[in-house]
Amino acid sequence: MSFTSYTSKPSAGRREWIALGVLLLPCLLVSMDVSVLYFAVPFLTAELDPSSVQQLWILDVYGFVLAGLLITMGALGDRIGRRRLLLSGALLFGLASALAAYAPSAEMLIAARALLGVGGATLMPSTLALIRNLFHDAKQRGTAVAAWSAAVMGGIAIGPVLSGALLEHFWWGSVFLINAPAMVLLLVCGPLLLPEFKNPAAGRFDLPGSLLSLLAMLPAVYGVKEIARDGFAALPAAAVVFGLLAAAAFVHRQRTARHPMLDLELLRHRGFSVSVLMNLLATFAVVGCAVFFTQYLQTVKGMSPMEAALWNLVPTLAVGGMAAVATGLARRMDRAYVIALGFAVAAGGFVWLSWLEPGSALWYVLVASSVYASGLVMVMSLGNELAIGAAPPERAGSASALLEAGTELGGALGMAILGSIGSAVYRGHMDDVLPGGLPTPAADAARETLAGAAAVAGELPGRAGRALLAAAREAFTDGLQTVVLGAAGVMLCAAVLAVALLRGLRTTGGEEPGAVDATGPAAAPVPSAPEAVS
Repeated sequence: MSFTSYTSKPSAGRREWIALGVLLLPCLLVSMDVSVLYFAVPFLTAELDPSSVQQLWILDVYGFVLAGLLITMGALGDRIGRRRLLLSGALLFGLASALAAYAPSAEMLIAARALLGVGGATLMPSTLALIRNLFHDAKQRGTAVAAWSAAVMGGIAIGPVLSGALLEHFWWGSVFLINAPAMVLLLVCGPLLLPEFKNPAAGRFDLPGSLLSLLAMLPAVYGVKEIARDGFAALPAAAVVFGLLAAAAFVHRQRTARHPMLDLELLRHRGFSVSVLMNLLATFAVVGCAVFFTQYLQTVKGMSPMEAALWNLVPTLAVGGMAAVATGLARRMDRAYVIALGFAVAAGGFVWLSWLEPGSALWYVLVASSVYASGLVMVMSLGNELAIGAAPPERAGSASALLEAGTELGGALGMAILGSIGSAVYRGHMDDVLPGGLPTPAADAARETLAGAAAVAGELPGRAGRALLAAAREAFTDGLQTVVLGAAGVMLCAAVLAVALLRGLRTTGGEEPGAVDATGPAAAPVPSAPEAVS
């Protein structure tokens, strides 16, 4: 077995770039699995006959488990080796995909989706950590992280379209089975192209810390998502409080443990901690608004799910090169201003959408969505690159996991806060326009969601039904306008924070973790990168 120090060849060659292509494959699939079930639910419901509670768990358990295990898997990869963890996760992800595809019952499908979450939690931090280890030159690493960010965002957008296309020709299990060949390819190519990296000084695995991180993330994400979907209730609120208490216990554990799973010194790096915050805010806006745009296209504009998914691809394709643009700008000027520019562009797109009406032209929606998506791609690609560049290579696994956990939390908070605001505006408007004489269940359904109002309107005679549907669409659009203005306000605040907190942050492009200066010229030196086992 030979040992090669990567500090001796700072520039990546052809092998490293091919390896990046291999690493992007699991990123694409893991992010696709977040949204791939959007169209498959009616088909699997007809065959497996899940209860309403089981149906919610089929949709949500993947994201819950993924979020809960990110920190644990990042720390585990630092100890047992990131390539080993990546390949183990690929095997589990492939097997769980096959199990989900052929699940004979709702219970089995829920279990398979949970296993997919475990596999996804091993893949996401491992891929980003390996990019940190493969690309030591700051410019090349910026390009690689930009490609990684594009793959993650592209997967979320492609998921519904791929799902719709598969369901037109195959059974519902095909949306899972598509993962298996890609995982086989990763298992074959990974050992040939990816060197092994681990932190020899990581120490024993912190099992109590792992359990506390799970108890912090799972209840908090569950509670926030439930509040976003159904409004305030005692159980979700208690889950959020429990998660916060567990998070406090986790932080205390990491401060006092002999071999902590997460090095809290990472958060002392200005580049790392602020990048996590910037990513959280960007995800807050994009996830919080995405649900409203999907409903707008389908229920207000009257598109089929497949048609809406295809049009949703337009902003994704339009901003495909923005990550590279942001990386190029950051080489020529202070990245604080580039990140602030990204937030400002996103705010402009959201403000543009605040003039959206039920009868607005489709191009208006697509162009405005492309504008805000362009800004957020700039922010997230630079945030990811800055955070990973700030982390020492031997801690890249736990750093990647913490970055991903912040992103998951931002998405959950966006759904809860912006979703609650939009729903409150919708309900307030509907209270003023509901016709008298409606049965209580019908009135409640129309008041809660636009889809419920459309169903009720379909049962009313002619003019009354059309009037209710038009009023509901107007109320929903008013809620959307309020949501995007709220997102714009958050983006403008984030732009100010980016300049205030990141301005003057120096990057040298070197291999050392100190390449990102956390505290100014007096920043302490950090140990050099560990050796890579080839």
